[in-house]
Amino acid sequence: MKNYIWFIRLYGIFLLWSCPVWSQKKDFIEGRLLDSQTNEPVVFATIRIKTKALGVISNMDGSFRIPTKFKEIGDMLEMSSMGYQTKEISIDTLEQDKLNLIFLDPGVIGLKETIVEGKDKSGRRLGAKQIVRRAIHSIPSNYPRRLHAVIGYYRDYQLKKARYVNLNEAILEVVDSGFEQNDYATSKVRLYDYQSNDDFERDSMGSFKYDYKNYTKYIDKAYLFNYGGNEFSILRIHDAIRNHAINSYDFVNVMDRDFISNHIFKKEDEIRLEDEMLYKISFGKNLVKYRITGTIYIAKKDFAIHKMEYSLYDKSRTTENKEKDKHGINNEIIFEVITEYKRIYNIMYLNYISFSNNFKVIKPPKFILKEAVANKNCECFLLTFNNEVDTLYAKEKKYYNFKFYGKKIQIEKISIDKDIVLVYTDMDRSEFLNMTYELNAANRKGPQLFNMLSIELKGLRDVENNLLNDTQYETYRQFREFFVQEIKSDGSVLKDTLFMKKDIPIFKDQAIVKPDNFDDYWMNTPLQNVKN
Repeated sequence: MKNYIWFIRLYGIFLLWSCPVWSQKKDFIEGRLLDSQTNEPVVFATIRIKTKALGVISNMDGSFRIPTKFKEIGDMLEMSSMGYQTKEISIDTLEQDKLNLIFLDPGVIGLKETIVEGKDKSGRRLGAKQIVRRAIHSIPSNYPRRLHAVIGYYRDYQLKKARYVNLNEAILEVVDSGFEQNDYATSKVRLYDYQSNDDFERDSMGSFKYDYKNYTKYIDKAYLFNYGGNEFSILRIHDAIRNHAINSYDFVNVMDRDFISNHIFKKEDEIRLEDEMLYKISFGKNLVKYRITGTIYIAKKDFAIHKMEYSLYDKSRTTENKEKDKHGINNEIIFEVITEYKRIYNIMYLNYISFSNNFKVIKPPKFILKEAVANKNCECFLLTFNNEVDTLYAKEKKYYNFKFYGKKIQIEKISIDKDIVLVYTDMDRSEFLNMTYELNAANRKGPQLFNMLSIELKGLRDVENNLLNDTQYETYRQFREFFVQEIKSDGSVLKDTLFMKKDIPIFKDQAIVKPDNFDDYWMNTPLQNVKN
């Protein structure tokens, strides 16, 4: 005869990870851009193939890759980034079987260039806020008003302890009706190609959907509308310049109306971008719960916004390692948006946009109760845990609370044997047996059991000091990025072909349309490790 009448089993959530597979990409030349003085990576620099008007953007570690076919043609690469001197190099000089290190020199501003200063109608020098106000007012005249197309490399992924996980990549074409039109309502997207990159780790925890009801996956102190799970639609709405007339993100909100009033601005040293001089305006705000910091780069000649960096921090939390980031802040970041435009025939077109946010995913507790049994032989409750219990805690009666029909059951003694705890009550034998019979009958009927008996365990720990049922969270950094490879100022060459559905995931039942020159575009897959 079985010695128990009823039992409860609690199962942990088992998560599966696939191991990363390392592959050699022989059809690409890989390089990395570094600062010649600091050896730090030059992030989000433009690497352009001059003869093709095609290019890529360097990754967070300064890395990039170029198809070997351009080496065979003998093309030149032009590399540029704000604050650096533009550099040209022949692809012929790059080696195919190694990571090529290329150093960029910081830009030097001449004396005459520093004297040039924007002024208002009365001849007074413009302050930081005035410059930003003019830049916002000039958006309609500096950015494309008519139909145009941008083709580029899209990716979304997570960073987990400096490793890329769940990397998805695509080549997309955005057919934009112009800045006078609502982007989400009128712009159309074609999907040329995509891949779920299995050379990188696939982490099932990071792939869960956001759940703000049970908080199994969520953004702390923020809410992200999911647009049906379409990551590219989420990314596009975070371009505050393109969406200057509508609500974009906190605390930019509607840029035309709210940006200036929500922030404090300061002029920094001007910088050079190729043959242009730019105002560098830092901005920020300290709020009760949040800290905002950012930088906006504005052309001196026509107030076109070349670049905007925006970071929102949670002031109540610090980073796990307490280290300060590139802005000198050690608070935990909530989200960051970096958007850059480039000038082509005096019109500003998108160069890239990167949107990232931190999110948390619930992890199974390390120490749980596996089974609770009312044992007739010992006339006790037999509790089985997944780990060996710490007797210092387990022997204390105050950590156990048993109730039958709402009445507290007094505990007489506790016996411990590694992962098993025997809890003896002060009930006599007939009371205990009657209780087990009632529980057995209720157990066959289902949920009624839980209305009769409750077992509450608080404060128990295992020998590794893990608290019972202690919920833990894993923090990830989610990225969505789009890097333009080619701009077609007259619009798409493809006509009457299928477009991506904006309200379902990019990689789910979407139409694939490849142009005749599809081989001109490529996925700028990053290196395996961010710190590599």
